[in-house]
Amino acid sequence: MDWQWKLLPLLTLLASFLFLFYIQDSFKPFQSDCSLLPYSHYWIASKHIVTPQGIISGAVEVKGGNIISIVKDKDWNGKSKQVVDYGYAVVMPGLIDVHAHLDDPGRAEWEGFPSGTKAAAAGGITTLIDMPLNSFPSTVSTETLKLKIEAAEKRIFVDVGFWGGLVPGNAFNATALEGLLNAGVLGLKSFMCPSGINDFPMTDANHIKAGLSVLAKYRRPLLVHSEIQQDVESYLQDEDGDDPRLYSTYLKTRPPSWEEAAIRELLTVTKDTRIGGPAEGAHLHVVHLSDASSSLDLIKEAKRRGDSITVETCPHYLAFSAEEIPDGDTRFKCAPPIRDAANKENLWNALMEGHIDMLSSDHSPTVPELKLLNDGNFLRAWGGISSIQFVLPVTWSYGRKFGVTLEQLALWWSERPAKLAQQHSKGAIAIGNHADIVVWEPEVEFDLNADHPMYVKNPSISAYIGKRLSGKVLATFVRGNLVYNEGNHAAAACGALILAT
Repeated sequence: MDWQWKLLPLLTLLASFLFLFYIQDSFKPFQSDCSLLPYSHYWIASKHIVTPQGIISGAVEVKGGNIISIVKDKDWNGKSKQVVDYGYAVVMPGLIDVHAHLDDPGRAEWEGFPSGTKAAAAGGITTLIDMPLNSFPSTVSTETLKLKIEAAEKRIFVDVGFWGGLVPGNAFNATALEGLLNAGVLGLKSFMCPSGINDFPMTDANHIKAGLSVLAKYRRPLLVHSEIQQDVESYLQDEDGDDPRLYSTYLKTRPPSWEEAAIRELLTVTKDTRIGGPAEGAHLHVVHLSDASSSLDLIKEAKRRGDSITVETCPHYLAFSAEEIPDGDTRFKCAPPIRDAANKENLWNALMEGHIDMLSSDHSPTVPELKLLNDGNFLRAWGGISSIQFVLPVTWSYGRKFGVTLEQLALWWSERPAKLAQQHSKGAIAIGNHADIVVWEPEVEFDLNADHPMYVKNPSISAYIGKRLSGKVLATFVRGNLVYNEGNHAAAACGALILAT
């Protein structure tokens, strides 16, 4: 056995050599059009790293697109030369936007996958889930989902998944819905009022109940636009008394009772999602809540009963109020509408208290000729807020007076959206997760004007133009690739398609 001991020094030397070779090879430069950073193994250092365990000063180690270690300063001591040191800037999990309309294919002049995902990356969004309508055709079948996938392939700068559509044409066809779910949609979306898109008609409680029974088998969510249309004429006076250029005229046409009626009807079927119910395993998600009174009370009560239900609101409901919208400024038209200042305050309180679960952009753009009408007619203009690039600074800027913390931003924009979309490798800076990271400076202010770089197709229609915001996004990493860095994007669009399995 003496020969083994004699070989030991040689084996030790060989092991050391191999380790050094591994380290050098691991950190050696590489060239990739997918990333602005010439390394696939590196560290991101900062004094403010937002983790599930709190904010730490230290570094995040990234390799092969994933986070492989997280260390505090005391354990750091500059372990590698390949360090991107952001000093006191905030390093946070990338935002996950579960509600965006990119309109591609079919209406790419409204927004397209390249422009929309470039804007998302510039805003710190690393994953977005595309809505099934506003593109043409709407994503309501395996064939139309295939068109979506083909339109997105090799044209996205962030990761993109897809919601499918629940419409009367497929609601009672379990085979068709299962085909759509098997093809990879992350869940389904329906409207309880006219959507404004001809091939995406509205559903009722019976359609929703049927959809939930199929979704239960897949344990995927149903997202619902919760308004039930009522008699508009009863809210309007004669033509002279209700000027369509006044925002108050539009506001009358979609009162809070529309949301309340829809949510009340929804709750007749959410009881099926409770443990032991016929749709146990399904989950209902109320999108873009704007009414912070009776509608919210109904949702709170449903949660107390044990219904599987969550709710989101959007930055435009938290930033603007009806009283401040200028006459004829149709950039602010959306559905449900932006309500009064007291309602805005109540939405913030509900969000801070945990009654509203998460935030989304509801980025819903169009072309200027449909949005910015010469006569400023709120009743005829396209309804939708263009916002995807600025949701992080908007949330931060308007939330500071309410005491919003960095941890809450990560909860609302990353952790809970990841759970809704069942993206378990996203939503937090944690070992094993995708290295989806945004780096930003909360204290840096900027004026959002015509000179500010905007990457959406039609920047002139954004309601945020003219606002002064706090929170400059410096860098965005998607699966370890530095896809955006202070005004520059990676040369290639290397975002991944997210398809449920």
